Amino acid sequence: MSKKIAWVTDSTAYITEELRANPDVYVMPLAIIFPDRTFEDGVDLTTEELYSRINSAKEVPKTSQPSVGKFAELYEKLKAEYDGVIAVHVSGVLSGTVESSRAGMEMAELDGEIVDSKSMSYTITTLIYKGMELAKTIDNHKEIASKLREEVLRSEKYVLLGSLDQFYKGGRMSGTQFLLGNLLQIKPIITIKTTGEFDLFQKVRSEKKAVNRLIEFLAASSEKHDITEVQIMHGNVLEKALDVKKKIEEQFPNMSIVVGEISSTIAVHAGEGTVALIWHNEPK
Repeated sequence: MSKKIAWVTDSTAYITEELRANPDVYVMPLAIIFPDRTFEDGVDLTTEELYSRINSAKEVPKTSQPSVGKFAELYEKLKAEYDGVIAVHVSGVLSGTVESSRAGMEMAELDGEIVDSKSMSYTITTLIYKGMELAKTIDNHKEIASKLREEVLRSEKYVLLGSLDQFYKGGRMSGTQFLLGNLLQIKPIITIKTTGEFDLFQKVRSEKKAVNRLIEFLAASSEKHDITEVQIMHGNVLEKALDVKKKIEEQFPNMSIVVGEISSTIAVHAGEGTVALIWHNEPK
């Protein structure tokens, strides 16, 4: 009989209804800090309120990883209830969440495993689902985590930013890149490299061309790899996401497509209007 594994993640992940209902999945919220109030991502801040606050605020809010103490508290509890714990988190280059989780694990003296997704959003979701599938045949959480670290490298993700301004103010882009983007009205396509860092991948003149370019990237990958599902994540622009979905369906009628919202923590940096395409390259 397979051992019972607890899955820990953070609120930058896209939490599907299925994961939300799973009693073995634990989501640690990041904090979103406005001058007058701090919110817990996904707990006490609605999407509408987040964008309303961002649009009316003079400064871009800050985000902060869950505290070591909160992680330690959770891991103390899980140590008593589970045979193994695997935590899958947002890129360690972009957030201190991985380190906070690791320190909490050490404090709780828990021999668990931490997987740095080197990414965010649905990439984390995919890794958790992969892990759950592996757990059906492997009863060693260390072996599962090791396989997930290999899977990390199969993920591809491209982001069409909703707000250059927000991304720049949040410290995610150099002044030169920001200036060029604004002066030339360029739509930058950002990718997250396998190292977990943001990279300005391509500059495109219009949003329409940028969306077409994203689909071209998907087509190029699908020639080399087996891609069964693509995820379209958006920042409060469902219609735009559905338009992208329609274009993908026309080209890839058999591909499964998930449409969902980026988390509030990501929206703080990427901005309203953001559209991201994420998929996982399986060997052919």
